[in-house]
Amino acid sequence: MNTIKTTDGIDIFYKDWGAGQPIVFSHGWPLSADDWDAQMMFFLNRGFRVIAHDRRGHGRSTQSDDGHDMDHYADDLAALTAHLDLKNAIHVGHSTGGGEVAHYLARHGESRVAKAVLISAVTPLMVRTAANPEGLPKDIFDGFQEQVAKNRSQFYLDVAGGPFYGYNRPGAKTSEGVIRNWWRQAMEGGAKAHYDGIVAFSQTDFTEDLQKISVPTLVMHGDDDQIVPYADSAPLSAKLLKNGALKTYKGFPHGMPTTEAETINADILAFIKS
Repeated sequence: MNTIKTTDGIDIFYKDWGAGQPIVFSHGWPLSADDWDAQMMFFLNRGFRVIAHDRRGHGRSTQSDDGHDMDHYADDLAALTAHLDLKNAIHVGHSTGGGEVAHYLARHGESRVAKAVLISAVTPLMVRTAANPEGLPKDIFDGFQEQVAKNRSQFYLDVAGGPFYGYNRPGAKTSEGVIRNWWRQAMEGGAKAHYDGIVAFSQTDFTEDLQKISVPTLVMHGDDDQIVPYADSAPLSAKLLKNGALKTYKGFPHGMPTTEAETINADILAFIKS
C-alpha cells in the first residue's frame, strides 16, 4: 500500500493513479478515499493524475486516538502534496473534505494549487452560535456522537439508507450497493476518529479560511442536502471567497458525487477547463 508517515507518526494511506495535471480528492466523514471511485475513474480516463487519501483514523490510515481536528487534517494533506511534489493541482473536497481543502489552502498557501472545488461542504460553519444564529443546534451533533459511541454500525446504516443520499424522500430509488459501500467504508475507520471528527466538521469556523483563498473555487451544493443545509453553507461560502462561483443543484442530496456522478463530474471537468 502507498503510505506516508506524518511528523507525529501517523501512516496516511493514499491512491495515486495516472499522469497529467493532478486532481486531489478529500473525502467526507466518516468515509475513505474509496468514496471517490466514480470521480477517479472518470478523470483518470481523461488524462488526469488522480490522488485520494484516507484521512487519519479513517479507512486504511492509522487509527490514532488524537489529532482529529482541522489543523491536523490540513497538515496531513500538505504532507501528502509535498511528498508527491504536486504542482498546478486541482483540490476537490466533499463535505468534511471541503473544510479540509479550505483550511489547507489558508494554512499552507496556494503555491501548489491551480483551482479548488467544494462539494456539499461544511463551510463556513455548521453549528449554531451567537455569530451564526442560522446554524444547526449543537444538540444535533451531540446526538451524532452518542450514536457513534453506542452503536455506530446501525447509525451508519441509518445515515446511508436515509438522509445522506436522499433515500428517505418519497419515490426515491435506493441502491443497496451504495448503502453497503458507505457502511463498509465507515466501519473500516476508527470509532474515536469518527467521534472526534464530528466536533471538527461541525464546530470549525472556516470564515477566515475562505476569505484567504484566491484561486478560482467552484462551490457545488444540492438544495435538498439534508446533512449540510444549503442555505447555511454554499451561498455564504461563495460570497466569502475572492474568486468563487456557486453552482446549485435542484433536488440533489448531500451524497451527490455518488448518486449524480455523471452531472457532477461533467461540471468539475468544465470548471477545470475554463
